[in-house]
Amino acid sequence: MHWIDWTIAVIPLLIVLYFGWRVQRYITGVADFMTAGRVAGRYLIAVADGAAALGLISVINSLEVKYVSGLAYEFWGNFAILLGFLLTLSGFIIYRYRETRVMTMSQFFELRYNKSFRIFSGFVAFVAGIVNYAIFPAVGGHFIMYYCQLPDRLNLGLFSVDTFGFLMAFFLCVALFIVLRGGQLSNMVSDCLQGVFGYFCYAAVAVYMVYYFTADQFIDVMSARPVSQSFFNPFATTQMRDFNALFVLMGLFGTVYSRMSWQGNQGYYCAGATPHEQKMGAVLGTWRAGFNVIMILLMAFGVYIYMYHPDFAEKAAVMQSEIQNRISAGTSAADIQATYTLRTQMTVPMVLRQILPTMGMTGIFFAMMMFLMISTDSTYLHSWGSIFIQDIVLPFRKKPFSPKVQLILLRCAIVGVAIFAWLWSFLVGQTTYIIMFFSITGAIYAGGAGSAIIGGLYWKKGTAAGAWAAMIWGAVVSVGGLLLIQFWGSDIYPAIMNTHPALMESFKTFVLWMDLNVPIASWSILDIDIRFPFTGAEISFVACISSAALYIIVSLLTCREDFNLDRMLHRGIYNMEHKVADVAEESRKEGFSISRFIGISAEYTTGDKVLAWSVFIWSIFTFATFLVQLVIALPWDFLGWEGFKTDDLFWEKWWLYYTLPLQLLVAAVSTVWFSIGGLVDLRKMFKRLSDMNRGNAADDGRVVGHVSTADLEKTVFVESLNTEELEAVESEEVDDKVSGKIKKVEKKH
Repeated sequence: MHWIDWTIAVIPLLIVLYFGWRVQRYITGVADFMTAGRVAGRYLIAVADGAAALGLISVINSLEVKYVSGLAYEFWGNFAILLGFLLTLSGFIIYRYRETRVMTMSQFFELRYNKSFRIFSGFVAFVAGIVNYAIFPAVGGHFIMYYCQLPDRLNLGLFSVDTFGFLMAFFLCVALFIVLRGGQLSNMVSDCLQGVFGYFCYAAVAVYMVYYFTADQFIDVMSARPVSQSFFNPFATTQMRDFNALFVLMGLFGTVYSRMSWQGNQGYYCAGATPHEQKMGAVLGTWRAGFNVIMILLMAFGVYIYMYHPDFAEKAAVMQSEIQNRISAGTSAADIQATYTLRTQMTVPMVLRQILPTMGMTGIFFAMMMFLMISTDSTYLHSWGSIFIQDIVLPFRKKPFSPKVQLILLRCAIVGVAIFAWLWSFLVGQTTYIIMFFSITGAIYAGGAGSAIIGGLYWKKGTAAGAWAAMIWGAVVSVGGLLLIQFWGSDIYPAIMNTHPALMESFKTFVLWMDLNVPIASWSILDIDIRFPFTGAEISFVACISSAALYIIVSLLTCREDFNLDRMLHRGIYNMEHKVADVAEESRKEGFSISRFIGISAEYTTGDKVLAWSVFIWSIFTFATFLVQLVIALPWDFLGWEGFKTDDLFWEKWWLYYTLPLQLLVAAVSTVWFSIGGLVDLRKMFKRLSDMNRGNAADDGRVVGHVSTADLEKTVFVESLNTEELEAVESEEVDDKVSGKIKKVEKKH
């Protein structure tokens, strides 16, 4: 890279580090470190969370997938568009979770269920999280090495160091510098600045890719794709064998059931100034994607054109040779697998280095990817480190930590996660076994977490026994199913056939019965000796459905008293933060209307209503467009009409001349819109942080008797009043009598 490219990357990084360093003075307690003081506005949440969620590894994986399979398979995901928008507009889970004022999901589990379930779920989430995150530094280190053409070893004065290990350590240290200073507060500030800078980087890269390649080159290459391997035609892909009515049903169910179950960016779930701001941040997120989505597509398709169009044949041959020479295989199976993984992941970045010009675009792309890596690192380090302290260590304490000690422990845990990630990435590498382990650890948590989350927030009869049953059963079914898929042909099938052949025949009969009698999908026994007849998605679907049913049944059998949801959600007499929420809740009882259907309530300003309606109209328009495409493309032989007989060229031109221009227009508007909104909200956040009376030393994540210690004084005070006193008193300082009641509650629990 030219020195201008390095300058483009370094100067914004120094600015981000400066502001990340300055925010430590606003840290007054654990709540600031964990939730950024709960003072973030909607645009700040949308911009910062978007930057944290779109990590370098996400872009690399997306580039890899799009480079290999295009968009054809994703077409069927449009069935969930309308449902996803409606869930967002209604604030499903997001609003109520923020109402609880918890810092982590497992704290909510103790608030709703019990301490042992908090520790168990926290441990599972922590283990799944650090194993999932442990490979992130490796992908980032490899990207920088191959994109910047760095040697395997670097000479630093008198020392020679491994380049890969040094790069991982350096950027983990940068992320630690940010997150250790101010926790989630530092993350939000740095992620917002990185997000705003990233918007313009996305725009520059997207516009350049449109300029560099012609429409004719695009059509030529895409039309030359092998039969049944179309990038765009959803009816001309070998992956269609996995698409059926069950696939659609599983996707729709997963959209609801798995909402907010992953805790990688858990600090953003509770950072909103109010539950309404938290909800509106999610609503804005529907417009947030902007240039990043279209940029990824254009980069993947551009590299494909570069590697396969005759106009670039000579350059492509040179590039292919460099990729082969740069990433060479070893002799062991692990080395071969690692080499294959690296080549598939690094092909697009290495080719982009040749496409993008130096003295500008090369540096912009590098800066963009570097910021994506740092923002995700800092967010994940904060999440997994804080979950370890808050949900595994803290619940065992009989006496609370002092805020100073608790902050020290949180920082130490975050450093520990970084060290683990570096060691794992450097020593273990990327193998099929690790990918399988990711799936298993993720399934342990996700299988039953959805039941505990949804039931805990919306059903007053849900019990701890129901949550335990759902979580354990979901984990057993999900992990057992994944192990069956992984080892079926090599170990499990031969073993059963040798020892219990009658059992295998019964299983084949069951599969055949399913194939003949369940019309929404198809299963085959023709290759049952080498492939398990049910997919991982189908097993996960069964795990989730059965976990939800088990949660309901066990809860009904064990429920002795309805849970006080009003107290947990700070509603009614417990309303301590957002006075309008109760009015909004009452307005929902007045009858059906489209406004209430899409989540508009008494909390909405005129601007909020405009935003909600714009999202709703856009979702209807997008879904209607999908239905039009589906009607045009489907065969209608049963009506005596052959249909429109769409081919690959139809789908390619649809994307090129309709989807692409529309996405570029939306991206251009959203870039300016969110850049201004994010910076304005950032300024507002600093004003709110200057309020010296906002801190609460008891707001440290502890729970006593299903009440957070931060709310204990007010809760005991409210519950000690009779009806007349509640009507007369809104908020007063607690006296010695109430303090005595608090001590009794703490002693009891």
